[in-house]
Amino acid sequence: MQFTHEHREIQKTLQRFIEQEINPHVDEWEEAGIFPAHEVFKKLGDLGMLGLTKPEAFGGAGLDYSYGLAMAEALGHTTCGGVPMAIGVQTDMCTPALARFGSDELRREFLAPAIRGDMVGCIGVSEPGAGSDVAAIKSHARKDGDDYVISGQKMWITNSLQADWMCMLVNTSDGPAHKNKSLVMVPMRDGPNGKLTKGIEVAQKIRKIGMHSSDTGLIYFDEVRVPQRNLIGQEGQGFIYQMQQFQEERLWAGASCLVSLDQCIRATIEWAQERKMFGATLADQQWVQFKLAELQTEVEALRALTWSACEQYVQGQDVLQLASMAKLKAGRLSRTVADTCLQFWGGMGFTWENRASRLFRDGRLGSIGGGADEVMMGIIAKTMGIAKRRGA
Repeated sequence: MQFTHEHREIQKTLQRFIEQEINPHVDEWEEAGIFPAHEVFKKLGDLGMLGLTKPEAFGGAGLDYSYGLAMAEALGHTTCGGVPMAIGVQTDMCTPALARFGSDELRREFLAPAIRGDMVGCIGVSEPGAGSDVAAIKSHARKDGDDYVISGQKMWITNSLQADWMCMLVNTSDGPAHKNKSLVMVPMRDGPNGKLTKGIEVAQKIRKIGMHSSDTGLIYFDEVRVPQRNLIGQEGQGFIYQMQQFQEERLWAGASCLVSLDQCIRATIEWAQERKMFGATLADQQWVQFKLAELQTEVEALRALTWSACEQYVQGQDVLQLASMAKLKAGRLSRTVADTCLQFWGGMGFTWENRASRLFRDGRLGSIGGGADEVMMGIIAKTMGIAKRRGA
């Protein structure tokens, strides 16, 4: 992938913003278990960062996907994983289908304010009994007059304690599991930071082992009325739309971890060069040298895979296999780099504030969220022709 001047300027601008507006507050937000999404998103919106790939008619920049991925890579300069993930939800997880298939009316009501940073969005797919198995969701919407009446639960929902709206996957008929689902825009509050919509309850703020600065909720929906015009695209096409959203989410996952992995390795090298033991430095040990060299090689391989997939995606090619590979490799490598570097830090690596220990906690989600490693391997096996597709 050949970067242009504009790609690099986007990354420089975002890196400056992160160093000035995010990193100084990360420890405070991690301790609080939440960050001020409306405040941060508004500043990012003012910089034009939340709509790089979105239509110009609704406030976006109308650029191709590579510019969004350049932004995702630059988010790695953040010294935690929670805030970048929350930003990624806004840019690459809850808005692609809305931008691509939503009516002009829906895009004016929900997409434009999300691009400006005036509204915070979330994506409602996972449920207590349906995580990676998206087809198994139970939330449903029945028609009543001109409305959908929605009931169900959504779990593991990033941004949901602060979100103004949810792009929600629901069953809208009793047909086959892959053809009975629709994406519906559900207002969660009566305006930015307003009261929760009638019938919506934040049942639980979920405590996690990592990503502490990002709020994650279990949300109940009890007979929530939503106009049928809030349907994205065609009824019954929600599963397909969501799979397309997942593709961008998985490429985002591949790009967003690269800088944090680089920095973890670099910090460990600097530590190893200073740490004295048995009459030499830790970095003098050939095993340490070779292992860190191997890890850096793996990071560069992930970078090449991710950007190769991006280039093909921009050209309109099918990148299902490559996006799944990038997501799989990102999750696995985040675990490997963090664990190995933590070991080299010794006792210091087992402290809460250590960079490797934070990556160890935050990065573990990479093999679970957005489709677990096992789901990615299943997709890859199918694209290779060695696993049967359902119904085949």
